[in-house]
Parts: sequence; C-alpha cells; structure tokens
Amino acid sequence: MSARDPAAAIRHSVPATVGWSGLVRKGGAIRIIDTHGQQAVDTLFYSAADSAERYSAQDTLAHNKNAYVGPGTRLVSNDGNLMLTVTEDTVGRHDTSAGACSIESNTVRFGHETRHLHACRENFVVEGARWGLLKRDIVANINFFMNVPIEADGALAIVDGLSAPGHYVELEAAMDVICLISNCPQINNPCNGFNPTPIDVLVWEP
Repeated sequence: MSARDPAAAIRHSVPATVGWSGLVRKGGAIRIIDTHGQQAVDTLFYSAADSAERYSAQDTLAHNKNAYVGPGTRLVSNDGNLMLTVTEDTVGRHDTSAGACSIESNTVRFGHETRHLHACRENFVVEGARWGLLKRDIVANINFFMNVPIEADGALAIVDGLSAPGHYVELEAAMDVICLISNCPQINNPCNGFNPTPIDVLVWEP
C-alpha cells in the first residue's frame, strides 16, 4: 500500500478514449488508477529538460531483464538514464512491446471500415503538441494494465486485462518528466474489454 496520501495529490479525471498530459517533477510521483477495470492506458515519458531524451522500451527491458513492466521496474531513457521507478503496482504486469494502436494499424488489423475510429497514436500526437513534440517523437510506449502474454512461438497475444476496478500503478520520478497518456479507445480487441472507460491520474509534487 502506497504511503502517499491521495488527498495531497492533484487529481485528474480522464474520460474514456481521450488523452492527458502533465509534468511530474523529480522526487514527485504519478499514480494511474484503472477506475472500472480492464482499461489499457498507453503512456510515454519525456525528459522535461530535453525532450530528445525519452522512455526507451528496449533499454528498460534490457536493464530490468524482464519482458514486462511491474513492481520495482526502473524506466530507462534512450540515454541510459533512470526516469522513473514503479514503486506500487496492484496488478503486477504491464506490456511495453505491443505499441499503440493507430488509424493505420486498425485498418490493417480490423478492416478499412475501422479507419474512422480514434486511436492512441492520435491521442499522443494531440497531447505531445502541447509540449512542442511532433509525430516523429512518438516512440514505443508502455501499456499499463494491458495483458499481452508471449505465446509459445514468440508471438504477442492481446487478451482480457488483469486489472479490476481501483487497481493502480504508481511511479516516482528520478527527473522532471513530461507524461503523455492515451486512455485507449480501442474497441476491436479485448485490451479494454471492448468497452473503454475513464481513469484517474494523481500527481504528487516533491
């Protein structure tokens, strides 16, 4: 159980299907709460001092010697620096390999008729623009609460999520970071239980 008092945090309620972004300062923390359960939350982090330094899925997996993000995971940047540490996690396993849905990938996976549907990459672009980030700055992300087991042949599967209402993940920042979130709007696979729902984001100052 986290020692941080939720009443001392700034709470942001993020509706289903949309994005959110904010600053988490060094020594502060962010908690992402899956309020309804089985909701994937696509997330990216950038150094507030230099956005060219950003979360690296590859370096994070190599540093932690684990295929998933979970309790104690140290999130590492493309410069090899510690960005945040997972200090609390009531789910235990989060994907960082399957990436974010986009209108293009929806079309390829689920048919041309899904092209009009909003997607995480578009949420990232909108939120990133608030911080001077461009589409080219959107990199491989974390999918908090998303259940992506690795099958026997090495393929990634997307199946029903493991999180229940009120489950959360909390991270402490080792540097000032910009956080981009897409509260995933995907309705064509079970990552959101085919029903996108709201989340809460709590941010503590150091």
